[in-house]
Amino acid sequence: MVEGLALLTEAAEQVALSRILRSFRPDLAIWAVSGIEELRSIDASALRNARLVAFASGVIVPADVLARFGHGAYNFHPGPPNYPGWAPAHFALYDRAETFGVTLHAMAEKVDSGAILDVVSFPIPPGSTLMRLGELAYAHLLQLFEVWAEPLAQESSLTPRSAQSWSGRTNTRRSYRQACDIPLDISRDELWRRMRAFGGNHYGIAPAINLHGVTFRASPPESS
Repeated sequence: MVEGLALLTEAAEQVALSRILRSFRPDLAIWAVSGIEELRSIDASALRNARLVAFASGVIVPADVLARFGHGAYNFHPGPPNYPGWAPAHFALYDRAETFGVTLHAMAEKVDSGAILDVVSFPIPPGSTLMRLGELAYAHLLQLFEVWAEPLAQESSLTPRSAQSWSGRTNTRRSYRQACDIPLDISRDELWRRMRAFGGNHYGIAPAINLHGVTFRASPPESS
């Protein structure tokens, strides 16, 4: 039986998600952490009967840390299997995707490559902004966590409920930066596609033009 669970997520989610897990296992030891050093500080002997669960976390967990968990490591990814990697909602908007989703999968050394346990898909409403799509994805991710909280807290092994596999390009911070590198001959349509998806200066990265060594950062009009 699972005796402990390391919950890797931001501080804002730690209390609420821990409460959901303990509603099924009041005696479950939960270590709420937000980074690798906190994970490494947990007694390795305690992790032999423990599980790692990451929720909407951008932290990449090294293979040696994953190997410490006797009951596996699982991630709630805020994107569907065809958008593995970083900032899935941004790239889906850029692609003008009509559907999106969220994924529960086993964690592996390579980001977003482990076996998929469950997927929830939903249509992207026409005219959705990045904020709207992010809100929808978060709501579905939380619902998926609520569905899986009991088996995560109680069961020694988990049975997949989806046969889907990962597909598409695994996006990274580097590919995000590349999308924000605006060429001088860009078309109007392509410029606004990028502004819609990447124009909010998220992660401190904004669309920009470099001209003769001088960088000009884009600032979209308020009406957009």
